Amino acid sequence: MIKYEEVRNIKKLAAIASDIWHEYWSDILSLEQIDYMVEKFQSEDAIVNQIKNEKYIYFFIKYNRQDVGYIGLCRKEDYLFLSKIYVQKQFRHMGIGTNAFEFIKSYAKSQHYNRIILTVNKNNTNTTSAYFKWGFSIIDSVVTDIGSAFVMDDYVMEYKIS
Repeated sequence: MIKYEEVRNIKKLAAIASDIWHEYWSDILSLEQIDYMVEKFQSEDAIVNQIKNEKYIYFFIKYNRQDVGYIGLCRKEDYLFLSKIYVQKQFRHMGIGTNAFEFIKSYAKSQHYNRIILTVNKNNTNTTSAYFKWGFSIIDSVVTDIGSAFVMDDYVMEYKIS
């Protein structure tokens, strides 16, 4: 059974995020960039700041009462930004991601959004394919300087809520 629980234990979230990011991104990004991005975006301090100052909300993805991933959403003025959706490797390809996206759509509707926006690394073809399957379309392409000589080379994708 899959459930979603708003994150209260940020230390636990940061640990899960670090584990997933180091496993998931190792084929696409250098270890140095992964370490930098985890510290900048998924450390305890970064998550606390996002929640307190940037209108973020995080949810654990629970499967059979076990935390198997997480979702990070940012409430923008006219859209919901899907910042993060990650599932631990051993729980991928079980429909958990698709179920999580249904939860995200439901959350977006409950907050009166009519679209969901996300960015995805251009080399992250498996995830991009999943987003296409879920009904997203590419609306832009951006290269973002994130500091320390690192960039994020992303597609901007949009899902329109009907």
